[in-house]
Amino acid sequence: MFFRNAHPFRLHGDHSISFETLQDAVAEKCSRPLGGSEPTRMGWTAPAGRNSEILVHEVQGQRLLTALHQERKLPGAVVKEEVEERCAELERITGQAPNRRQKQEIKEKVYEELLPRAFVVSKRIDVWWDPARNLICINTGSSKQAESALDLLRETLGSLKVTPLATKALPVRRMTEWLNDAGTRPAWLALGEKATLQARDESAFVAKQADLEGEEVQTMLASGHQATQLAINAESLASLTLTDGFTLKGLKFDDALIEEANDMDDGGDAIGRLETDFILMTSALNELIDHLVDALDGEAVAGEAGQDQAAA
Repeated sequence: MFFRNAHPFRLHGDHSISFETLQDAVAEKCSRPLGGSEPTRMGWTAPAGRNSEILVHEVQGQRLLTALHQERKLPGAVVKEEVEERCAELERITGQAPNRRQKQEIKEKVYEELLPRAFVVSKRIDVWWDPARNLICINTGSSKQAESALDLLRETLGSLKVTPLATKALPVRRMTEWLNDAGTRPAWLALGEKATLQARDESAFVAKQADLEGEEVQTMLASGHQATQLAINAESLASLTLTDGFTLKGLKFDDALIEEANDMDDGGDAIGRLETDFILMTSALNELIDHLVDALDGEAVAGEAGQDQAAA
């Protein structure tokens, strides 16, 4: 239970809710198999997997939930081929090619008939909720998936006012400074080997396994490119790629932390293992987020954000 990505959000207002009440609310929105004609569905599932019935874990005040997004995948090529065959058959019978309206009707009918036989793709999205800090962090690098998980949590609780965690300094500006001048980097931060540099015309250059202090990158910075993604190493915590939207991608936690988790005696209990990993991870992530926010001049309040932040 170590997140690969972290999309942090600030929770606003009073959302105090007891663990027992939250459990009951989540159970009302638990996942179930898709019906034959349902194209998609989202509900809560057990974070520990199919061998567990626990939908909400709470460890040292930290809460863990997992949203399950199910979607039927019907390849467009399959639909197109079937539509073409039926259109050809209709033309053979009537002697006339079907018009646009008839083609659309045929397509809708094909989709309706084939959908129940389409395979289902499932995606698990972990949600960490720190009530004491009014922080919600979602294990995804996708804004769309993060919003889907928040929508489910909003439906579960009845209301939920959150905004993406915003900082006073724009991440893109500060990341560009870190590339330009080693003296601007915090003591705990070291550059990785990957960066995305964007030009004024929005064209992008991706440097991989590169010397980010080398001539090629420095030349691009001198020409006006800015860093929209930057691989960094946070000493004793994790390596990651920070984005201009303050999303933490490709998280790889420090080896010492992983070894500490592995050394914990869980007695072979899968639930115990998950909860041990979870609390170690949340402690490290809280420290990492605090470091990053501080390096970006602190968290912004309404009207102070380095970029406009709309409420989710």
